[in-house]
Amino acid sequence: MSIVPQPLTQFPWRVLALLAAIAGFGTIVLYSAAGGSITPWAINQSVRFCVFVVMALVLSRIPIELFARFAFPAYGGLLAALVLVELIGGVAGGSQRWINLGFMQLQPSEFMKPVIVLAVARFYARLPVGEIRGWNAIWPALVLIGAPWALVLVQPDLGTATMIAAGGVTVMFLAGLPLRIFIGSGLTLAAVVPIAFSFLHDYQQKRVLIFLDPESDPLGAGYHISQSKIAIGSGGIFGKGFLKGTQSHLDYLPEGHTDFVFATMAEEWGLVGGVLLIGAFLLLFRWGIRVSLRAPDKFTRLVAAGLTTTIFFYVAINLMMVMGLAPVVGIPLPFMSYGGSSMLTVMLCVGIIMAIDREARRRSRSIGNWS
Repeated sequence: MSIVPQPLTQFPWRVLALLAAIAGFGTIVLYSAAGGSITPWAINQSVRFCVFVVMALVLSRIPIELFARFAFPAYGGLLAALVLVELIGGVAGGSQRWINLGFMQLQPSEFMKPVIVLAVARFYARLPVGEIRGWNAIWPALVLIGAPWALVLVQPDLGTATMIAAGGVTVMFLAGLPLRIFIGSGLTLAAVVPIAFSFLHDYQQKRVLIFLDPESDPLGAGYHISQSKIAIGSGGIFGKGFLKGTQSHLDYLPEGHTDFVFATMAEEWGLVGGVLLIGAFLLLFRWGIRVSLRAPDKFTRLVAAGLTTTIFFYVAINLMMVMGLAPVVGIPLPFMSYGGSSMLTVMLCVGIIMAIDREARRRSRSIGNWS
């Protein structure tokens, strides 16, 4: 008999170790970004990670049927909260995104990222198989995605709106809708981009233009991207060494502890550090996809794949952003960028995927016992 209690043996320790390794590396990078000080970023980030790991483990023990049952009520509640943001939300930095609860500032749009996946997956799980190629399989999902997307876009928060749309559309694709719908939608989107561009805020238009030609204003709007490229390139293969970065320590690199933390890391740890970090994220994605493939029903398959894709979008958009391959839209790098909102969202996704993994393993053991 094992001296380790059985509930502890059922925890996904390999995944927890992987997350701890990424978060630990992020803490080291934040320690360096603060000039060799554990405060304020490193210690706060470590405490947040520990709290959110406990939250994810609690989520992993919740029966998956509850996630399905409360998908639509949670979506409705968050949609109402987004409307409330427009009415009484606090304004900071030109954006209206938060509801002041007194003891904390609540940002409903962050919770909508995993909930939109749950809601759209719930819709397709309940949809009869014979209707998957009909119009009734398309317009309800578009309404589910479009309502929060529009409310977040007018805050304005282009990055979060993009994440919400990407998560919902990914579930639509995984549900088995005809490929021609996505190809046609992509072509239509490309056609209306010039029109949509004119409706963007001035700062959002400037981000797009600077993305196309950052050198046109290297000391102004293009400063972030230019300095990020310099920091990444100056790191070389093995980096300048821990605590020896110049772009971040001399304050040439703006937001070196948040959106552009990868550039801070790459300058000191070089290409080797960047490849190892990306490899760790790939292992996390691999785990999520394997859970999706083992999931016992359509709802859990769509949720596991959709939430894994949501985490992937965090990583992919941030890396493309700091390398100048995408406009700067304010998407942080999970477990690396300083801040609690993105880590909370990602750990919510991880906790739900853990719950699906636990349910799949439980059913597999039950089948094995019966056989």
